[in-house]
Amino acid sequence: MKVTHIFLATTMFLTAFAAANGQPTANNPFFSAYTTPFGVPDFEKIKPEHYEPAFDEGIKQQAAEIAKITGQTQAPTFANTIEALEASGDLLSRVSTVFFNLNNANTSEALQKIAQSVAPKLAKNGDDISLNPALFKRVKAVYDQRNKLKLTGEQQRLLEKTYKSFVRGGAALTPEKQDRLRKINEELSVLTLKFGQNLLAENNAYTLVIDKPEDLSGLPAALVSAAADEAKKRNLADGPTGRKWVFTLQNPSIMPFLEYADNRALREQIFKAYLERGNHNDERDNKEIMARMVKLRAEKAQLLGYENHAAYILEESMAQTPAKVSELLNQLWAATVPVTKQEAAELQALMDKDGKNETLESWDWRYYAEKLRKEKYALNAEELKPYFSLDNVRNGIFMLTNRLYGLRFELRKDLPVYHEEVLAYEVKEADGRHVGIFYMDFHPRASKRGGAWMTSFRRQEVQNGKKITPVVSIVCNFSRPAGDAPALLSLDETRTFFHEFGHALHGLLSNVTYGSLSGTSVPRDFVELPSQIMENWSEEAQMLKLYAKHYKTGEVIPDALIDKINKSSLFNQGFATTEYLAASLLDMDYHTLKPDQTPTDVLAFEKQSMDKIGLIPQIPPRYRSTYFQHIFAGGYSAGYYSYIWSAVLDADAFEVFKQKGLFDPKSAQSFRKNVLERGGTDEPMTLYKNFRGAEPDIKPLLRRRGLIKAL
Repeated sequence: MKVTHIFLATTMFLTAFAAANGQPTANNPFFSAYTTPFGVPDFEKIKPEHYEPAFDEGIKQQAAEIAKITGQTQAPTFANTIEALEASGDLLSRVSTVFFNLNNANTSEALQKIAQSVAPKLAKNGDDISLNPALFKRVKAVYDQRNKLKLTGEQQRLLEKTYKSFVRGGAALTPEKQDRLRKINEELSVLTLKFGQNLLAENNAYTLVIDKPEDLSGLPAALVSAAADEAKKRNLADGPTGRKWVFTLQNPSIMPFLEYADNRALREQIFKAYLERGNHNDERDNKEIMARMVKLRAEKAQLLGYENHAAYILEESMAQTPAKVSELLNQLWAATVPVTKQEAAELQALMDKDGKNETLESWDWRYYAEKLRKEKYALNAEELKPYFSLDNVRNGIFMLTNRLYGLRFELRKDLPVYHEEVLAYEVKEADGRHVGIFYMDFHPRASKRGGAWMTSFRRQEVQNGKKITPVVSIVCNFSRPAGDAPALLSLDETRTFFHEFGHALHGLLSNVTYGSLSGTSVPRDFVELPSQIMENWSEEAQMLKLYAKHYKTGEVIPDALIDKINKSSLFNQGFATTEYLAASLLDMDYHTLKPDQTPTDVLAFEKQSMDKIGLIPQIPPRYRSTYFQHIFAGGYSAGYYSYIWSAVLDADAFEVFKQKGLFDPKSAQSFRKNVLERGGTDEPMTLYKNFRGAEPDIKPLLRRRGLIKAL
């Protein structure tokens, strides 16, 4: 079934539909082929009123395509059943990819209402396919004779994936259980949307408004300038001194505020607002929503014959079982706790040295960690930013991918974009062959959800012998330009840029036949390998010399600063690993519950979960329950652990480049051919071993995080 494929409906059918609905085909951009270069979405013509008619017609068309498959008299074959099913749903995919990408990156009240309307329709359509007995009978007939068919490796993979998707979708259940499954899927689809919409509203609802200059003490000039710009944008009245400054819950605002603001009371205020998102017992509260989701997921897993939701999800992952995930997380947790407690003691000592007769709290950690960084390594994170302008980082990534893979990126101002800030690039091979189209959307706005992600508007595949090239996008929330300075990224934002670009390469360099197996269509705990391995280059001295240049003078980052970056690389790793592992363990605790075990008080459950592992009070989990978007609105349920699982892979894989050369073309081509191009056409461990020659070793990760001595 199509997920992000191009539209292939016939002109006659579309014209008949338009006439029947009193609407000319030309009025709805989804009902004809895009006339844009490379067939990218025609964002300038797409309006909110176009979506629902296109969704309805897409569902109608796919139902007709499924009926054609089940109604044929020929015996089931790979071509007339599996490939025909794979080819179905073009129009639905065409509208879905545009709509849901924009609902995440540039939403509006109109789009959010449409999302609530179409979610149950899409859930029903998915169930109508996966619970279609005649269709499943044909799929099973092909699957049962798989050993007799002369299929390619990719065809075998598609057949296995298709069959499993039906079984996991409930095709083998009794009619009564299927009816219950439909109701669960419909309700979950609506709750998922509501959780995300509530969180976006919560992020936008809070502001910390400062009108006294003394309350800005300690803050970097660039952050103060950005806060002043935010106040102007919001048309706030002047304060007592003639100015106001606005800080928000967006990461580029709150995180540096927590690192530098001398006013402890204000740090506490904004951090508590951050922690309490979705927890105000109002119309945006997420507690009941997520508790209901946990219960429904557990019930669904039990209906399908699994012990719990995690067992259901992990069956299709590299980890395979909750026990294996727990083994890894607990091993890392045991290694991390002593490091974290030592870090907390150091920060408390620094507070005491400052003459503060106070106990270290969560809103103090980043502030005193930054002070300790300066004391230990003479490194001020702000002194790095001038060397990491957004343009320089982008150009550095382009340079890296050119050296590794021969890729070229050409800015295309003639391509339509969905927001004026979005940049569009054509990606080419070294010999000039077209690879795909790549969008980049960098800065926060009220219409964009938080975080950073990669997505596709069209996946790579082969249709009728012709390669369909991908249209890929990364969406971020990086610091905006402030005052006269360009956008200057923190080291963390720079890593995020490299990370998302790695995902983009996975989509862009895909070279498979079937779209449902292309690019990032791999298990969650493997999909982060291409992204996380890219992060490794961002702080290598050889790479820094190529792209980290002062935005004013063009001066290459000095060796002294590079040395400070390297020496401080293990600094605060206990904190970073602890907050991540705590969230991963919380995710697993929720999703290893049975239906009758699901909590009514999610905050009490969260506390019990964190007390059980001995999380120190100064560090909350990276995501608390009511704003844990990854697992309740982002597709990572029972899968947040995957970042650390993939970190084992990427640390081990990068050893190849450390040994053979940072830009070694032979190693890069091997990674491209064995991982990036293959998508989901083989087992992830097989793909990894084809590149590395062996299964991954955990030691490189432990060395990188300074945890190996603790084992």
